[in-house]
Amino acid sequence: MTGLFGCPQRLLRLSHLFLWTGLAQLLLGIAGAYYLDAHLELLTLVGAHGMVILGPTLIKLGYVMRLTALYQMRKAAQEFCCAIA
Repeated sequence: MTGLFGCPQRLLRLSHLFLWTGLAQLLLGIAGAYYLDAHLELLTLVGAHGMVILGPTLIKLGYVMRLTALYQMRKAAQEFCCAIA
């Protein structure tokens, strides 16, 4: 797990993936659950409602990962500046 969160650039790319995937899931879930509900089967409708829940969850996780990556980048830059001075 340290290898995944150890590199801030990799964590930032992963956070962007989570943010975009969460947004896509949210928008598809809203479209399926509230606009196309008359045309969908029950299982598909339940899946669309699940996407309405999972989409914002991925957005929140992506946002926290982004904040963590930016904090690690800023911390590394400050340590580098202190090492030079």
